[in-house]
Amino acid sequence: MQLSVEISKYPLHSDYIPFIKDFIERLNQHPELKVVTNTMSTQVFGDYDLLMAVLSKQMKRSFEQFGKIVFVCKFISGDLSPQS
Repeated sequence: MQLSVEISKYPLHSDYIPFIKDFIERLNQHPELKVVTNTMSTQVFGDYDLLMAVLSKQMKRSFEQFGKIVFVCKFISGDLSPQS
């Protein structure tokens, strides 16, 4: 089953950009996922089980490394990625 996820990350820190870029870079290390970023959010598309495992691991790592962070996510079944 395919999954589409839209994520917005809000680090509770005045210098928030490096925290967000680090998370996106870690998502991009998984070539089997399609990652699309814009100025408002990051969208990730891929196999449900893989995508959920990657998000779980990377969100936990963000909490451990950077402390208080708010993640706002939308999960939609299917692959709604933009066509290349």
